[in-house]
Amino acid sequence: MFLVSEKKIADYAELHCLSSFSFLRGASQPQELATRAVELGYKALAITDECSVAGVVRAHTALRETPARLIVGSECRLSDARSSDAKPTEGPLLVALAADRAGYGRLSRFITRGRRQAPKGEYRVSVADAFELLTPPHVLLLWAPTLAELQQPSAAAFAEQLIQHGAGSAWLAVELLRDGTEQRHLQVAKALSERSGLPLVATGGVCMHRRERRRLHDALTAIRLRTTVDAAGLALLPSGERHLRERERLARLYPPALLQETLAIAERCQFSLDELRYEYPRELVPESHTPASWLRTLVERGAERRWGGKSTSGNSISDSSLCRSVPAQVRALIEHELALISELSYEAYFLTVHDIVDFARSRGILCQGRGSAANSVVCYCLGITEVDPSRMSVLFERFISRERNEPPDIDVDFEHERHEEVIQYLYAKYGRHRAALAATVISYRPRSTLRDLGRALGFDPIVIESLAKSASRWDRSIDIERLELPAQAVDIDRNRLRLLFELAEELLGFPRHLSQHVGGFVIARDSLEELVPIENASMPDRTVIQWDKDDLDALGLLKVDVLALGMLTAIHRAIDLISAWRCERDGEPLTLSKIPAEDPQVYDMLCRADSVGVFQIESRAQMNMLPRLRPRCFYDLVIEVAIVRPGPIQGDMVHPYLRRRRGEEAVDYPSEAVKGVLQRTLGVPIFQEQVMQIAIAAAGFSPGEADQLRRAMAAWKRRGGLGHFEERLIQGMRERGYTEAFAQRVFAQIQGFGEYGFPESHAASFALLVYVSAWLKCHEPAAFTAALLNSQPMGFYSPSQLVRDAREHGVEIRPVDVLKSDWDCTLETTLAGKSAIRLGLRLVHSLTRAGAERVVAVRERIGNLQDLVRHAGLDRGDLEALAAAGACANLTGNRHQAFWSVAGTEVELPLAPCAEETALPLLPVPTEGQNLVADYRSIGLTLGRHPLALLRSLFSPREVFTASQLLCLPHESPVSVAGLVTMRQRPGTASGVTFVTLEDDTGYVNLIVWKRIGVQYRRELLHSRLLEAKGYLQREGEVLHVIVERLYDRSAWLGRLTTRSRDFR
Repeated sequence: MFLVSEKKIADYAELHCLSSFSFLRGASQPQELATRAVELGYKALAITDECSVAGVVRAHTALRETPARLIVGSECRLSDARSSDAKPTEGPLLVALAADRAGYGRLSRFITRGRRQAPKGEYRVSVADAFELLTPPHVLLLWAPTLAELQQPSAAAFAEQLIQHGAGSAWLAVELLRDGTEQRHLQVAKALSERSGLPLVATGGVCMHRRERRRLHDALTAIRLRTTVDAAGLALLPSGERHLRERERLARLYPPALLQETLAIAERCQFSLDELRYEYPRELVPESHTPASWLRTLVERGAERRWGGKSTSGNSISDSSLCRSVPAQVRALIEHELALISELSYEAYFLTVHDIVDFARSRGILCQGRGSAANSVVCYCLGITEVDPSRMSVLFERFISRERNEPPDIDVDFEHERHEEVIQYLYAKYGRHRAALAATVISYRPRSTLRDLGRALGFDPIVIESLAKSASRWDRSIDIERLELPAQAVDIDRNRLRLLFELAEELLGFPRHLSQHVGGFVIARDSLEELVPIENASMPDRTVIQWDKDDLDALGLLKVDVLALGMLTAIHRAIDLISAWRCERDGEPLTLSKIPAEDPQVYDMLCRADSVGVFQIESRAQMNMLPRLRPRCFYDLVIEVAIVRPGPIQGDMVHPYLRRRRGEEAVDYPSEAVKGVLQRTLGVPIFQEQVMQIAIAAAGFSPGEADQLRRAMAAWKRRGGLGHFEERLIQGMRERGYTEAFAQRVFAQIQGFGEYGFPESHAASFALLVYVSAWLKCHEPAAFTAALLNSQPMGFYSPSQLVRDAREHGVEIRPVDVLKSDWDCTLETTLAGKSAIRLGLRLVHSLTRAGAERVVAVRERIGNLQDLVRHAGLDRGDLEALAAAGACANLTGNRHQAFWSVAGTEVELPLAPCAEETALPLLPVPTEGQNLVADYRSIGLTLGRHPLALLRSLFSPREVFTASQLLCLPHESPVSVAGLVTMRQRPGTASGVTFVTLEDDTGYVNLIVWKRIGVQYRRELLHSRLLEAKGYLQREGEVLHVIVERLYDRSAWLGRLTTRSRDFR
């Protein structure tokens, strides 16, 4: 349309661009758009997602070191409806751009209003909302009408409104897309501009970074409209022009003035996300104190509680009488930490976390801080953590450093069943305008990708489900060769199937929607919506911001992690059960403080790998490590928690440590400085802090530089960036007399920590819970198991496995009974005076809690089933659930009679009392197999014989060994084993190896399935419920595995028996 000079191509800034965070509308990720804009030489790129800024931080990070600038904006379709229950009509499409910090705050408030007055995933904003909040010159407005909208009678009126609202800050966006209407479009836009005075600007209405993404955009459109691509018709894009176009192409399409106007607008948009600053809440500091003085006061009080002595309020710890009781090392640590906290102005952050922990403790909610915060003696004094830093080799700079210049990160775990109390406390204290949860981005995984695209491309549902199920939950990518088609898919369109796989590769990892973080709170001093938009969560009493934890980290914004931990609930429940049981017998209640430290019986139990249900050391890998490491003290538990992690494993630190621990390898140190760092772990770096301390002691790093090294370690697998650290580290060691071999070995270990590794402080926090839960399992197995059952879902093991383990430890398990069971599992007394577990009504599938509580309330009045119906007011569903679970056995006899009686029950009417049943028909007694099937279906476990005991005759001809028989076999014996699949695990560090646990009537068998075998027997591995494996026995001390060579799916032998595996990464 226009001639372009060959000397210079016009500069351009794209002002209207959707990313993948305009869910199912944008076909490119923010990073892709940013990278492409730089390649094309754009001066600026505006990310203007639909009523959202969820994608801008990713684009901001991608553009940070480039010549192109990011403009923060958002598009919204305005409505004339103001009522929240009114359905909005399609109004003008407005693009708002933040010109400065004030404009960004107004834009954020505008998005918040739109999201908060609509259900989750939707928005509703009116023209009045826009003109109230999007005020010039802080916000620049672009109206982006289609040609059809330009030709409507209302167009002139809206243009006039825009001029009146923001003269000099409003434009008419012209989007020419080579659809055959561009000349007419430009002509109509110019005419309206001349009549109204609204200036024109070129925009692209971009929704993909390259033209090739058009196919994916079509599929996304079909997914959004819940139709197929073939049926979507005019809803699809008419061309592929909505991509970031070459400037030469734009220059041929647009008048130069319209392109020049993009630069003028971009020049006015000077706001950067780097301007955002977090301001801490004020109300936690008494009027007579500053944040610094109040924090010091609380730390002094805490130090007095921890170490004894008396504090002189207002004086520094070093000058007070507290110095006589607090160790000198601790006093120095406190002063060092307080000085750094004051320098970085983080006092209010510590006070905020202290307030939350103080609230929880006032309500009797167990909580514990963990992570790098356990490196802090200030956190210990404040009661945030329970790890005494004076007993650990702490490095506070792992937690806070001036070089990092970003907020610390304190994670606090609370009982998972009372977690909501803490969350609602924060909402109540700070208000929803000041506090909200961080978001979690739910992304497309292989199964959801195949399902959504399969429907969009019109595949048969049977084909879609077959493809989706053949992708395992562990997969992070789609292996086309492993995908399976159903047998009936003989005439499938192979070209369309190829398209499905190509689009799946593109869609994988795209965001699907925003969810809520498990407990990451952002709390502002004033209005949070000035910092980031807030929207409704799916839970009615929660709100979330539009950024996730990575976005917050990238911008250096504060997040307080208020997390839920099931083991804290289980420990609290176990202590309550034990205390109640003891008090009934005139005993002393149990408290956490009364649990004795360093109990040899606890360590004996753990050395046998008897750790089912024990916090953090119940996984396959941990149970295999326990007999090798043989922990005998608390610090051994700290190492046990940390050593079975990707970092130490990838850094080849596990086997050297074990050899040295067993005395098979000499322990030597290249210097006294290194010995001081590594002596406690026998010369092998196991914790992140040790890597930092080696950098300080052996290479001359400052503590802050060492923390930068730690952060680079955590990111180098994704982004690289260790190169300059390698040179600095090795050169520093050379200068200090260390050998090249030692320097290279240390750097290789640092690279190993590119995978996940624990800080020592974090491992120590977890080790406290390891010991407590292990002590409860060792000395109070009934209460511990009952507490675990009452805290489900949590941990690695199902209720059936927990019950089996308890029975193997001599605990009597009593069945669910409407005459004796409460909602929770409870303790009863055996004839021998020991505690037994009465299974609770909570285990009965499909039984409502309200129904169960009514049963418990009227139990004393129940003599028969009709009494149960009459007094508890149960509906048919609750009655049938109880009958199926065998919970009515003491009222009716066996299950068959219970079902007959339930079928004959009727609701009693005032004028028509129920007839008394005088006789029951002669129904056959359920067989053992029928009872077993019913047990698994109704409560997920059986107190009868194990299913494998009933199937043993089928396996005998195949010479299948039981779990107990394996104990007597020598290393490398050829074996066949079989059992119910209870667990599958494929850790990310296992190179495709899958670990499987089978359960038979004598115990457990652990399988190792190498990647090649897993591929060959993929269906059997992923889908079998009853699995037979052939291979050979691997024995290492007390640790046994079967190395698998062949797999057989025997699930058909289970008939109607339903079992379920717990699968983990």
